Amino acid sequence: MGVLDIGSNTVHLLLVDAHYGAAPTPASKMKIPLRLSEHLTASGDVDDEAVNKLITFIKDGQRLSEDMGATEMMAFATSAIREAGNGEQVLRRLREETGIAVDVMSGEDEARMTFLAVRRWFGWSTGRLLVIDIGGGSLELASGIDEEPDIAVSLPLGAGRLTRSHLDGDPPSAEALRELRRYARTQVAEAAHRIRRVGEPRIAAGSSKTLKQLARISGAAPSSDGIYVRRALTLPGLQETVGKLAGMPAEERAQIPGVSEGRAEQLIAGAVVAEAVMELLEVSELVICPWALREGVILHRMDGLPS
Repeated sequence: MGVLDIGSNTVHLLLVDAHYGAAPTPASKMKIPLRLSEHLTASGDVDDEAVNKLITFIKDGQRLSEDMGATEMMAFATSAIREAGNGEQVLRRLREETGIAVDVMSGEDEARMTFLAVRRWFGWSTGRLLVIDIGGGSLELASGIDEEPDIAVSLPLGAGRLTRSHLDGDPPSAEALRELRRYARTQVAEAAHRIRRVGEPRIAAGSSKTLKQLARISGAAPSSDGIYVRRALTLPGLQETVGKLAGMPAEERAQIPGVSEGRAEQLIAGAVVAEAVMELLEVSELVICPWALREGVILHRMDGLPS
């Protein structure tokens, strides 16, 4: 089974050997840092260059899927396509040129699918679970005691989006950072109030690449140690990291162990959002989960397969 994830930053193809009750362990994967949200025209349309690159990637992915013996391909797009003025036209062209029908996932469904993945990873013994995911275009929050969250929220606080809209330089000015912090907290505050009302979580988990990199900067184990090593991001560690990153240009941030060059530019914005969420939700530690949205989509589909 394959899952194609057309995100704001990156386009991923994940192939798994899927059967009922199995973990969505990758058999193969490929990705490109397409940054769709940076390929928008003045009118808010995705430009032809990005669509052409996306079509090429999908065709390459189809060949890989065939070579690996995949029998099913699921495809979904998130905020970049969801908000593009020509999103429907882009999806139509993808379908006509590749045969792939791409579903546009709502922000709330992103939060729900990610929550499912994190719940399955940590299990029922965690009790009430809070999940935080910072993408390129949006922030997803979900809390619940079951596999379906009691509350799922999506906010326009993606790291890439805020970098473009609020950060004015490299490194950004102190004034721009203050305005970004104020904006992020204003957006998070109302959602935080709603999330706190459903109950106090026993564990808070972070599932995005941004949060994984922030944890690595704060001293978490490198990815080479494997996915089963416990990794966490503490609020004091994050606060120290925000101060450290704020004075660095992107080129210098990219040299920090664990930070990818493609995400170095938007890491400050992601850190500011993470800090706002952890402080307003009174979270002292985020445990990093290696599973996220793609795994949630696969698990949801596999639940419908015959046993």
